[in-house]
Amino acid sequence: MALAISSGASVGTRPPGAERSRPAAHPWARFALRRGGGVLLSFALLLLITFLIVPLLPGDPAVVAAGEGATAEQIERTRESLGLDAPLLVQFAQYLRGVLTFDLGTSFATGTPVASVVFARLPFTAEIALIAICLTLLISVPLGTGAALLTRGGRRPGVDHVFNALTSFVFAVPNYVLATLLVYVFAIHLGWLPASGAATLSSLLLPTAAVMIGPACALARIVRREAASIFEEDYVRTARGWRLSTWHITSRYVLPSLLTTTLTLSGLILAGMLGGAVVVETVFSWPGLGTGIVQAITQRDYPVIRGIILLLGVLATLLILVVDIVLALVDPRTLDGEAA
Repeated sequence: MALAISSGASVGTRPPGAERSRPAAHPWARFALRRGGGVLLSFALLLLITFLIVPLLPGDPAVVAAGEGATAEQIERTRESLGLDAPLLVQFAQYLRGVLTFDLGTSFATGTPVASVVFARLPFTAEIALIAICLTLLISVPLGTGAALLTRGGRRPGVDHVFNALTSFVFAVPNYVLATLLVYVFAIHLGWLPASGAATLSSLLLPTAAVMIGPACALARIVRREAASIFEEDYVRTARGWRLSTWHITSRYVLPSLLTTTLTLSGLILAGMLGGAVVVETVFSWPGLGTGIVQAITQRDYPVIRGIILLLGVLATLLILVVDIVLALVDPRTLDGEAA
């Protein structure tokens, strides 16, 4: 009997905690795998799309690279030197190897390496984009929260209507139209700021304003709607019942809850600002990636077009990733996409 009991115990029971002997993956490890997989997939699609720019665009790149007046023999030699006579899979493998070694080819227009052309223009675009992103967050969050605070509980409907009308109208105006209006008012009519170029720090003001005003209005509307909902939560009502100051309630209870939603939605808005910066640069003759890609398109400089689009896609993907990481640090529940 003792043997039977002993045998049964050894077979039918487990040591305490044995069912949990397999350790759960760390939330940050799962987050890294999930986000890392998404980033790799985005990069793969980006590489494929940028590679197909040259084969799918009308015209023969070899003719453009050989230059005007080139003979058929010269064009054929150029095609062979560029590897355009190889099968598409071979060309894609060569392109991928070049990207991994930062060799994006040579500009058809200038004969200089594409990487040097692109990275020479990158600081100008990054300067506008980073300043615009910071100002967008600094303006939209207080503006949206203040509008929600003034109109909570249905008070001051006039303020609510004016806020919604103005932000909707400004956001609907294309940024290149807004840029043109800013040039007319502040550069031509008033003469306060330069209309183009990057010679002085004041040259930054108009391009940055043109890039950030629309996204700031969009984000302020989102913040206002979320803040209005949070102000009606029971815990906020309870805090008001404790006679806490409005500033204390807003900073202690409303803003932390608001930050998660704001960061979640702002990633795509801020990434889209890179595209806005590219468009606005052409209006102000700003020597960034936007002006560079317009010049490359007019010159049919395919390697430069491909390199700039690739870089902009990488920057947008990394910006969204940074926002996700900041959001995970602020609210660890988002590590698994749900409450912990």
